[in-house]
Amino acid sequence: MSTARQELLKILARQSFRLGDFKLSSGASSDYYIDCRTTTLDARGAQLTGEVFLDATREQGWEPDAIGGLTMGADPVVVSVAVTSGKIQGFLVRKAEKQHGTGQRIEGFQKKGAKVVIVDDVCTTGSSTVQAIEAARAFGFEVVGVMSLVERQDANGRPNVEKAAAPANFISIFTATDVRKQHLDTSE
Repeated sequence: MSTARQELLKILARQSFRLGDFKLSSGASSDYYIDCRTTTLDARGAQLTGEVFLDATREQGWEPDAIGGLTMGADPVVVSVAVTSGKIQGFLVRKAEKQHGTGQRIEGFQKKGAKVVIVDDVCTTGSSTVQAIEAARAFGFEVVGVMSLVERQDANGRPNVEKAAAPANFISIFTATDVRKQHLDTSE
């Protein structure tokens, strides 16, 4: 594991991982919660997020014109990768079209036929990621890859995203198990 990736995992475990009783957006209950925004909006966490996502994009052989995802979890990831790369553009997907102005669902980079990577901070059921994939394709983007910072390893999350993403690959930088283990190792 690269040094940047190790450092990012430590920050996630320290700042984003919580044990307790939580209700997830899916309605399910969990004994832990991972709020990646406390890491992706942290100055050092943002730097590392950009670097690690960019490295993963290169390792996959993806050469996207842009990177984007559903607002709000994807927002800091998108900005971090765009800034770190200096050339990959960013876009955000609204949950619904605006009811005023130009009525857009895609904000930022907009070039039909462009190769894009869809990102998310946490993948539980995959719902947010699937919405972003569908909106990107409906706009006219070619989805070449899908990435999540943390995959919660929900029984349906990965299959839902893989089905929606096909033929593009879905990868996660970390699993919830990785983050939990790092959290417990540093808490002792």
